Amino acid sequence: MSVPTFDQVKVGDDLPTLKLPRITRTTLALFAGASGDHNPIHIDLDFAKTAGMPDVFAHGMLSMAYLGRFLTNWAPQTQLRHYAVRFSAITPIGAKLTCGGKVVEKLERNGEQVVKLEIGVVDDRGELKLSGDALVALK
Repeated sequence: MSVPTFDQVKVGDDLPTLKLPRITRTTLALFAGASGDHNPIHIDLDFAKTAGMPDVFAHGMLSMAYLGRFLTNWAPQTQLRHYAVRFSAITPIGAKLTCGGKVVEKLERNGEQVVKLEIGVVDDRGELKLSGDALVALK
């Protein structure tokens, strides 16, 4: 991984996107097992329909995990100082997600040079699923 330096990064720079495969029932079952989140709204079609949904849908935390991977593809986890998100919309089966972000500020905090990032996840129709911000320390 080639980590950019503080001097190389400019406000307005886009980070390399992370494009993910379609969300499938297998994706949801594997995430439920890995995360311990077995909420039936995400894995049981009958339960989802009883709750008024047309089908099961992805865990919000799955999109947050993808966004975390996006961040740590750009800089090591040890350089992450802050990570916060807001959930915007349900992610249905079949959606293809893309994580992206950009540098919005360069600053010094607690004696470190950090960049503030605006980050988010959108589906293949352009619908925002998750948005947030992060602070990453760069040398």
